[in-house]
Amino acid sequence: MRIFTNKDIKTLFIGVSLFLFCNTILSQIILWRFHKNSPLALFILSLFMGCGILFLCFCYFHKQHKIMETAVTEIEDYLTGNTDVRIECDDEGEMYKLFHSVNTLAAVLNAQTESGLRAKEFLKNTISDISHQLKTPLAALNIYNGILQSETENLPDLKELTVLSEQELDRIEALVQNLLKITRLDAGTIILERNFENVSDMMHDIEQHFAYRAKQEQKELILSGDDDIMLFCDREWMMEAVSNLVKNAFDHTDAGKRICVKWKQISDMLQIVVKDNGCGIHSEDIYHIFKRFYRSRFSKDTQGLGLGLSLTKAVVELHGGNIKVDSVLGKGSAFIINILKITKL
Repeated sequence: MRIFTNKDIKTLFIGVSLFLFCNTILSQIILWRFHKNSPLALFILSLFMGCGILFLCFCYFHKQHKIMETAVTEIEDYLTGNTDVRIECDDEGEMYKLFHSVNTLAAVLNAQTESGLRAKEFLKNTISDISHQLKTPLAALNIYNGILQSETENLPDLKELTVLSEQELDRIEALVQNLLKITRLDAGTIILERNFENVSDMMHDIEQHFAYRAKQEQKELILSGDDDIMLFCDREWMMEAVSNLVKNAFDHTDAGKRICVKWKQISDMLQIVVKDNGCGIHSEDIYHIFKRFYRSRFSKDTQGLGLGLSLTKAVVELHGGNIKVDSVLGKGSAFIINILKITKL
C-alpha cells in the first residue's frame, strides 16, 4: 500500500500492531495462569498497553507537527521575499510529494518572475531607445517648422498648415515622453524620492503652469484647501499625476467653465479632488477611462493621447493610494485621489 511508503506511518503501524499482539498474548497467559486475579491483571495490562499506544501516537503526531510547522515557516519566508527558500523533502511519502510539488511551484514562479522582469526591462530599453531616436528628428522638424512659419507670414494658408504641424509635433513629443514615463513605471525602475511636501505649494505650482492656458481658453482654475497640510511623496511625480487630471479637465470643458482643485485631510488620509463642470463621462466609459490609449466613441476630444489618466493611476498607486471618478454626463466629472498621510518617519 502507498501509505506505507512513509517510514513514520510504517513505524507507527508496526508499533501499534506489536502492542496489540503483545496485549493479546499476555491476556491469554493471564487468563490461563491467574484465574482469581485475572481482572486486575488484565486492567493493568490494558492500561500499560494503552499508554504505550498513546505514547507512540504522541511521538508520531508531534514529529508530523514539527515537519508541518517547518514547512509553513519556509512558505511564509518565501512569501515575504526570500525566493531561494525550499521545503526539505528528502523522505518518501505523500506529504513529501506535496512538499516537492510546492518547491517545484516556487521554482516555476521564480522563473516566470525573472522572465517577466526581463521582458519589462527589454520593453523599457526598446521604447527608451526608440524615444531617444525620435528626439533628434523631432527637434529637426520643430526647427524646420519654425523656419517655415517665419517665411509664411504673408501666406495665411501655409501659415495655418505650419501651426497645425506644430500642434501635431507637440502631440508626438508628448506621446514619447508619456511612453517613457509609463515604461519606467511598469519596469519598476522608478525610485520615488519622497520628502514631506506642502500640498498647497504643489497645487499653486500647478495653477501657475496652467494659468496661461486658462486665460487663453477663458476658463477658471480655482484652488481650495488648507495651507499647512504636508504629504510624504515624490513632489515631481505627484505633481505629474495631478497635472494630468487638470489637463484632462481643461480638455473636456468649454469656454466659461471652471476647474476646481480641492485638497483636505480626512482622518489619516489626504484627499485631492479635481472637479470640472464640463461635458462629463458617458456611463459606458467609466470603467475604461484608466486604460491605456482608451478613446471613447462619445468623446469630442481629438487631441488626447489616452495615456494621461493611466499614468496618473500608476503614480497614485505607487504612492500607496487609489483614484476613482464620479461623473454625470453633461454636468461634469470629479477625480478623487486618496493617499495615506504619513505624519512622521
